[in-house]
Amino acid sequence: MFDLLKGVRVVELTTIVLGPMAGQILADFGADVVKIEAPDGDLARHVEPRSEAGESSMFVNCNRNKQSIAIDLKTQEGREVLKRLISQADVFLHNMRMKAVRKLGFDAATLRAINPGLVYCSAIGFGSDGPYADRPAYDDVIQAASGIAHLPTYTGAEPAYVPGVIADKVAALYAANAISSALYNKAQTGQGVEIEVPMFEVMTSFVMTEHLAAASFEQDAKPGYRRLLNRHRRPFKSSDGWVAVLPYTEAHWRSTLEEIGRADVIDQEWFESASTRSNHVAEMYEILAQVMPKRSTDDWINTFERLDVPHSRVSSLGDLLNDPHLQAVDFFGVTDDTTGRARSVPQPVKVNGAHTTVDRGAPLLSENSISLLQELGYEPTKVHDMIERGVVQAPPPKEGE
Repeated sequence: MFDLLKGVRVVELTTIVLGPMAGQILADFGADVVKIEAPDGDLARHVEPRSEAGESSMFVNCNRNKQSIAIDLKTQEGREVLKRLISQADVFLHNMRMKAVRKLGFDAATLRAINPGLVYCSAIGFGSDGPYADRPAYDDVIQAASGIAHLPTYTGAEPAYVPGVIADKVAALYAANAISSALYNKAQTGQGVEIEVPMFEVMTSFVMTEHLAAASFEQDAKPGYRRLLNRHRRPFKSSDGWVAVLPYTEAHWRSTLEEIGRADVIDQEWFESASTRSNHVAEMYEILAQVMPKRSTDDWINTFERLDVPHSRVSSLGDLLNDPHLQAVDFFGVTDDTTGRARSVPQPVKVNGAHTTVDRGAPLLSENSISLLQELGYEPTKVHDMIERGVVQAPPPKEGE
């Protein structure tokens, strides 16, 4: 871990990807993140594929460097344990619907009355002020609501989801960023704040940053950035694969068109200006599409490397495991030895020229329950009693027990 957030305690009551990924980012940067789970654990623990030890790939790649305690929040005593944890924390992060969090008694007003310095973050589906506030939300729903799923229709395809949990992960980045900013404010003023990270609004902002386009200036203009919605903007087929190439500047286009023997395009009056050239980008893409199948992928990669034009081969998921750049930086290196993993997804950010090292992998369910309860002041007999009654889940037995 980095130590930039050393001394910060985060209580994280979240599941699946959005909240866990946000919490993991904070943990990677040094925060002490206590993950609160239900007695049967975060649902992501049970998502296939899992290791021989029963560890889910999704879970271990969203929950490293955390502690775990499983509490039955249906019991008054369980809720008191959580409140005691939050009373000593710097951050409380949850991803429950607001109606549910209020019913449990963990709304911002209640908790900040207990802990005025608390940074309270709700990572939710829809903003609390709008008519969708109480709707359930998952990644597919947000992709549809925010316009992402509709984007393929502009290029002649049917609506489609991005085959990844992009809404959860983008919202996680916003949440981690907002929490970090709030912690800086707390360090300066001693005051906590309430943060709301609504996935729908986050992803609409994410999509419309470029696609608001002319609608930024005209009330009746249609949104949409034309270059990105052009059906010719796509990876190009080579003789043996696929290549992405993006001539962007005049110099890029000039060298590319000269390379493929189309200097006649450069001689067109419209080519000289970036503005008028953008009106002809579709036909320039189509020219590329016609010539790309005449050479191999490696030939094109070497050509665009020589021309210094942005490019890449189109990698499959499997290709990434053997990508020479990722291998050189040890991207998928094993980060802990508790789950029998061959690879892991790392924190990609470097600080002072170095990547973070992982002090501990994702925790087993309720792995830290006893130590956390004792830290909160519960006597050993009380801890044993709460575990016996199911208020708190027992930690897993240690190997050999």
